[in-house]
Amino acid sequence: MSFSDVAGWSGLGFVLTALVVNLIYVRDGLPFPMSGKTMDEVVASLAAVGDALKRPSMLAPLSWLCTTVFAAGMLSALWTPTQGLGAWALVGFAGVLMQNVTFSCVEALRFGLAAAAEHGRGSTAGLWALSNVLFGFNQVFLAAALVGFSIAGTDAGFLPAWHGWLGYLSAALLFVSSSASPYNVEGTSRTALLGLLGWLGWIAWIIACSIALLGG
Repeated sequence: MSFSDVAGWSGLGFVLTALVVNLIYVRDGLPFPMSGKTMDEVVASLAAVGDALKRPSMLAPLSWLCTTVFAAGMLSALWTPTQGLGAWALVGFAGVLMQNVTFSCVEALRFGLAAAAEHGRGSTAGLWALSNVLFGFNQVFLAAALVGFSIAGTDAGFLPAWHGWLGYLSAALLFVSSSASPYNVEGTSRTALLGLLGWLGWIAWIIACSIALLGG
């Protein structure tokens, strides 16, 4: 199996893992940044979370591994050091790496929140605000990945034009949502829908890229 195939399957693996994790969060009613819950609801939910928080988090390292391999496959397919395309591909690769680093912090904060909630509202409120803003800012790295790889991919003929525009539109939605993060400290976001649409676009974009890698 070529590395391009491994990268393609890794991209699809990330999509599957991300969907499973989000389904677990919804099914178990776990608190999620930008959920719009009141602070009292967040504290009560976190204090009672128990081992339920550990199950979806066990899949997080797999998702980060998958996205790293996927991004490396995209960089390998688009790397042209003598042209500007290589620089844009590096922007895309850097965006994925930064997203993984930032989201690992968000993931770790959830356990800090759960531990703090058992001792009262004060420290939980501060960590919840940090988690909300960091979660929002993280979207800019997804936007960078989408823009970088979309420019390099369409210019190189690796991705069709519609695929590039999907990346640009999703990046724009994510960037706007990320820029509004300082106003979403309490967890209620007026741009949450934009962020969700951008994230769904990111998922669809990865699926199409993964198919292109598998066909390469």
